[in-house]
Amino acid sequence: MIYTLTVNPSLDYMIQVPQFTTGIVNRSSSEKVIAGGKGINVSLMLKNLGVESCALGFVAGFTGMEIERQLQEKNVRTDFVHLKNGLSRINVKIKSGQESEINASGPVIQKDEIDEMFNKLNELKENDIIVLAGSIPRTLPDDFYAQIMQKLVIKKIRFVVDAEKRILMEALTFKPLLVKPNNFELGQIFDVELNTRDDVVPYAKKIHELGATNVLVSLAGEGAVLVDEKENVFTSAAPKGNVINSVGAGDSMVAGFISEYIATADTEKSFYKGISAGSASAFCEGFASDEMVNELFNFLCK
Repeated sequence: MIYTLTVNPSLDYMIQVPQFTTGIVNRSSSEKVIAGGKGINVSLMLKNLGVESCALGFVAGFTGMEIERQLQEKNVRTDFVHLKNGLSRINVKIKSGQESEINASGPVIQKDEIDEMFNKLNELKENDIIVLAGSIPRTLPDDFYAQIMQKLVIKKIRFVVDAEKRILMEALTFKPLLVKPNNFELGQIFDVELNTRDDVVPYAKKIHELGATNVLVSLAGEGAVLVDEKENVFTSAAPKGNVINSVGAGDSMVAGFISEYIATADTEKSFYKGISAGSASAFCEGFASDEMVNELFNFLCK
């Protein structure tokens, strides 16, 4: 079974404003409200790819109820901890030429609620996969992901980690199945600027040497790099297409990789499935369908 953990999920209020100007009343031309968070995005994309998962996380208030409702409406299994106080956050994303974001902090999470989450995590079984994705809110311990991995590693749970510098480096101790930094995040770890696939390769190899089984690095329009469990290196340019919405493309890449890996254990195919899923989602509103992903996948695998 695949589990995704989103510790600080959100409702993303996405509004289009023809010409946003500060200090005046602006009128939107369109708006929508969608459940967000990196782990949730992975679960939604997995569902589109025909792979079942269970979305874990903390939710609160009427916004938390809406996050849960949206996932259940899409037939994604959920098992959230419901907080007694506060509201799940609302993030505002304004599209007006460039995209601007205002991300809220989220609710306070109490110790007994953290304990409830660990009780849920203790139900995972050998060879289950858990995706730990996104930042850790200030109301949780800084080493929250490390605590999870420390408790679950003895059960032979497999970890996928898509998180910022410190969290990713802590995860390497536990030999994660997959880590997925982007080129900017990878550069931050080693204090270098990485702009091309060739730039990325030696540093992806270093992350592999430090403990990651597979290292998948996304470079937006420049494509991606994989250093796999056998130290093979795969690189690919990004498929050509009209980018409509890049939000969730990296999470779709993670989902694509996982979906192929659990089916075939073929890291090269998993790499191309990840690129296909990430690109296909970038070329459409929301998350790409299985058909859209497979069209790109078949093209890349020629």
